Amino acid sequence: MELAFIPSPSRGVLHLGPIPLRGYAFCIIIGVFLAVWLGNRRWIARGGRTGTVADIAVWAVPFGLVGGRLYHVITDYELYFSAGRDWVDAFKIWEGGLGIWGAIALGAVGAWIGCRRRGIPLPAWADAVAPGIAFAQAAGRWGNWFNQELYGRATDLPWALHITSSTDGRVPGYYHPTFLYESLWCIGVGLLVIWADRRFTLGHGRAFALYVAAYCVGRFWIEYMRVDDAHHILGLRLNDWTAIGVFILAVLYIVLSSRMRPGREAVVEPGAGPDAPSDADKATASAEAEDGSGTDAKGKDKDAADAASVDLDKPAAEDSATSGEPADAGESVAPKESVTEPDEASDAPSAASASSRDEAGSAKKS
Repeated sequence: MELAFIPSPSRGVLHLGPIPLRGYAFCIIIGVFLAVWLGNRRWIARGGRTGTVADIAVWAVPFGLVGGRLYHVITDYELYFSAGRDWVDAFKIWEGGLGIWGAIALGAVGAWIGCRRRGIPLPAWADAVAPGIAFAQAAGRWGNWFNQELYGRATDLPWALHITSSTDGRVPGYYHPTFLYESLWCIGVGLLVIWADRRFTLGHGRAFALYVAAYCVGRFWIEYMRVDDAHHILGLRLNDWTAIGVFILAVLYIVLSSRMRPGREAVVEPGAGPDAPSDADKATASAEAEDGSGTDAKGKDKDAADAASVDLDKPAAEDSATSGEPADAGESVAPKESVTEPDEASDAPSAASASSRDEAGSAKKS
């Protein structure tokens, strides 16, 4: 008789009227929220805007779910397309079956689309969300506990998992709780990435690559313990070979990236950072600009009205004379007298009067 063990839930779904509440789905949802929350905090600390991580997650999460399901269906196709199986079950994601390799690969495609739309570098965003993804996996693995799946070899350890279901070829008994091992390992990976990121100032995707490499190490020995059906190549499960290949690629990326692009990105999101104006500042500046433009317009209108009133009071002749332009038609303007020398002006009347006297004398004589 076992002194201690981890009990399995009697069922993995509760019904709230016609609505099924599945433990597997709840674990995934909790993991997504945890990854977005922590990723947002890390993104802001690196100089990004609030909400950017969530906006990109809108693209990454659906792509990741589709990718994870595709990987599972392709690598375990006999569960859905062999004799006596219903291919429609391939779409029943709530029953379990997500491959982390496909989820990360296709999720990265969705994240790339979201980053491209926001004009930010994908490696920087991946570094920010890397620990959150590890913690999300830690939460998601408890979905396997609700479904009584993906356990290890039989054991009599005090923390053995008690499997009670006999569906799909399960044999009730006590087994290694590989879901718990992987959950704890993922928590350690997340903490490792946070520490290394602070200690070595990782950038340009190296924090994410460290998460991938560290996860692969744990996944290798945990996968080796599992007893569920899987394809084998040279004595190793397919996921073991995948972990080896992905681990090598992640380590190569860390080495090459540190040589080609050392340090961390100075700017992760254009227009963001501590010196960038906040939304409240922008709204205040906009309001002030509108008030200032309205005041200027009123002042200009007043100046124009004053100028018009002054122009109306000026005589037309004075305006034309001042401006050098001719007066309007119908207006008479007295011609200006020419200015002559003083001597010429004084002699002219004398000559005229003398001429008049001579003419008058001549008339009398005649």
